[in-house]
Amino acid sequence: MNILSLITFIPLLGALIVLLAPKEKERLIQGVSLASSGVSLLLSAYLYFVFDRTSPGMQFVERLPWIPSMNIHYALGVDGLSFPLVLLTTLMTLLSLIGSLGIKERVKEYFFWFLLLEVGMIGVFEALDFVLFYVFWELTLVPMYFLIGIWGGPQKEYAAIKFFLYTLFGSVFMLLAILAVYFNSSPHTFDMMALMNAHGAWSPRFQILVFIGFYLAFAIKVPAFPFHTWLPLAHVEAPTAVSVVLAAILLKMGVYGIMRVSYSMLPLGFAWFLPILVVIAVVNIVYGALCAMAQADMKKMVAYSSINHMGYSLLAIAGLTATGFSGAVLEMVNHGIITGALFLLVGVIYDRAHTRDLSAFGGLATRLPVYAGMMSLAAFASLGLPGLAGFVSEFLCFLGAFPRWKLHTALSVLGILTTAAFFLRMIEKVFLGPANARWAGLEDMNLRELAATAPLAVLMIVLGIWPRWALDLMNATMIHMAGLFK
Repeated sequence: MNILSLITFIPLLGALIVLLAPKEKERLIQGVSLASSGVSLLLSAYLYFVFDRTSPGMQFVERLPWIPSMNIHYALGVDGLSFPLVLLTTLMTLLSLIGSLGIKERVKEYFFWFLLLEVGMIGVFEALDFVLFYVFWELTLVPMYFLIGIWGGPQKEYAAIKFFLYTLFGSVFMLLAILAVYFNSSPHTFDMMALMNAHGAWSPRFQILVFIGFYLAFAIKVPAFPFHTWLPLAHVEAPTAVSVVLAAILLKMGVYGIMRVSYSMLPLGFAWFLPILVVIAVVNIVYGALCAMAQADMKKMVAYSSINHMGYSLLAIAGLTATGFSGAVLEMVNHGIITGALFLLVGVIYDRAHTRDLSAFGGLATRLPVYAGMMSLAAFASLGLPGLAGFVSEFLCFLGAFPRWKLHTALSVLGILTTAAFFLRMIEKVFLGPANARWAGLEDMNLRELAATAPLAVLMIVLGIWPRWALDLMNATMIHMAGLFK
């Protein structure tokens, strides 16, 4: 059974059914979308139980000739780096679709683009051929453009165009880098696994130039400083569920690319860039947290916190240790869970109050106790409170980076302190103090909103108490990857 193909393309089948359905049949469209995404999640969950945790290599590999004359293959596989991200993608997409059931405008188109986006995101993490990788990478671009540009906020067109142009700019350089490694391999191949073993024949100068091409594409996606400016606007203007997958999944494609391609395939280029990478990581951590601290808009605050948290993954990668690599991947997973929940919860209050201004609220804990509890839990997890998921991954990131980068790691602690400050300020302004009479009629979370956020709340606690459920998937691959760098 080609289970990875099923995980990837069942949402595409759902998208095609949605496309053929009459636009008036909104319940049918929503049901097909949830069912196809749900099946993809169930198949991913099945793989969790049969995944070989002792093997560092690719598993469930599928390989077919696609364009034989150019040695291009349809090749899929997952290992301890990619499989946790596939699980995260299928989970967050389903929960985002549940959160999207309140969409009333152009429902058919919305769910079609969302399912198509899921296909691209899953495919990026599974592809083992560079042409296939590039196709999936670009496939995520068009759905995001329309999801932001049609269903977004007042500046939706500008935000969508900025996202599109930034990402396309990076993709052009990635395409050039892919062509460079293809023509400098013997025999010519787009096979990512074969190219990882071919770097010994490449000169330092060649590896540095190709590294820069790939890095531009990946850094824009992370987003790493100074390519981060598209993110806050895209988050603020995007509809809630789109903000969720943007933060939870699309940003991870950049960090994944750095680990899968830049590090594993171009070790001399990576070594050359390493002192710059660790500085960028520290800037992301500290600058992202300080920018978040300055925001009055809850959604923009959470958006800048994503820049901060992706900095932890970059810092961990720069440590070049198995502990750091595991921390980087776990940070990606935990950030997806926690920040996805935060965006969903910001959407809950915005749907009721039509404002995200921190100073507009006050005393909501007495009126919305369930909402206050869920938001506080997500905020505490994000700031790294021990016992919750965020603490474990951030601790591993620092533990992995400290032996090589003591000063940089020490400076990065400022990011944790600032993150705690702005989340505690948010809780104080929104939930504590005297109740604002303006919001006397607000209702607490409904069943749909709880269905989208409660699983994430459970995972924040479970992965905080027993992170082995995630770490055991990664460890063998991370130990192998740490041994590649000489």
